[in-house]
Amino acid sequence: MTVEAWSLLVEQMQERGTVFDIGLTDAEVAIAEARFSFRFPPDLRAFLQTALPKGERFPNWRSDNYGVLQDWIDLPKQGVLFDIEHNGFWLEEWGTRPKSLDDAKRVASELIAVAPKLIPIFIHRMMPDEPHVTGNPVFSVHQTDIIYYGFDLADYLRHDFHLPGREPWPENMRQIRFWDIDRFQKVRWDAGSCVFDNSKGLLP
Repeated sequence: MTVEAWSLLVEQMQERGTVFDIGLTDAEVAIAEARFSFRFPPDLRAFLQTALPKGERFPNWRSDNYGVLQDWIDLPKQGVLFDIEHNGFWLEEWGTRPKSLDDAKRVASELIAVAPKLIPIFIHRMMPDEPHVTGNPVFSVHQTDIIYYGFDLADYLRHDFHLPGREPWPENMRQIRFWDIDRFQKVRWDAGSCVFDNSKGLLP
């Protein structure tokens, strides 16, 4: 998308009540990326440099409250670990599940540490930082109940903020290393109902 297209999308969000601050500078982008060890995908960077959404449901990459931002970034890992403990979640491709819960959590944490990071956009809507190209999908993430919420960033914003101009989803979604959404969903629900943790108030 062009600068003009991102500006139009921001204007449409403003018309529906989203408040914005001035966009991130190159220096602020570099600080956030260095601090949290990821790279904003090009389209997410373009959006945040057009204007920075404000409000407690949006991550404030300009803030120096790094603890809050780190907790937000850690939500996917914490959700996986919760499901390992409470819902028996385990993927066969991770290898044989250790008998010890602590060991199982350690193995999963090590795998997640080298997986693409999921960057928060709005509440528990997140976008992988890999591959570092335009057009990564946006996920809705709650524990291992992870679903597609937009085939790219612009589609996601039109979806969640009820903006005009949505296009049909592609027949095949871009696949993201480690975060195999269909696989997560199958294993997540194979055992039937699951325990949900809403202690952070992410769910309605």
